[in-house]
Amino acid sequence: MDYLWTPWRYAYVTGADQQPDCIFCQAPKESDQRSFIVHRAAHCYVILNTYPYTNGHVMVVPYAHLDELQKLPTDAAQEMMALTQRMETVLRSLYRPDGLNLGMNIGKAAGAGVAGHIHMHILPRWVADANFVSVIGETRVMPEALEGTWERIKQALGKIL
Repeated sequence: MDYLWTPWRYAYVTGADQQPDCIFCQAPKESDQRSFIVHRAAHCYVILNTYPYTNGHVMVVPYAHLDELQKLPTDAAQEMMALTQRMETVLRSLYRPDGLNLGMNIGKAAGAGVAGHIHMHILPRWVADANFVSVIGETRVMPEALEGTWERIKQALGKIL
């Protein structure tokens, strides 16, 4: 029998990692390496998803704590899209995906894990990446550690910014 060890997910699945403060407001207060921020811009930052759907799963997050896209000032919205475009370039270069998912879940009913702070997901996808383990076993197998993903994306961003 094979075992897949994911001890970092225990806090997530048990709710032990629930913080009273917004995780997206707290992340910029920590070091980039500790919070997995790969880039800081004027209005938004790019951060790895701590519980990624695939390797390379990043999010573009405005510094402003807003729960609706329509509340985001135009300059921040433009920067969010520009960073999304840059991340598409980086992820295509580093991971060679067959496609990408881009999206926002605004509000709890829409599936937002952090409903009070909007953020854009960008994640590489491959044909048939929803395999037996993920569909039937409800388990993701991630071949790259977050630390490795952070280092690769940070270096790639440094070359195009």
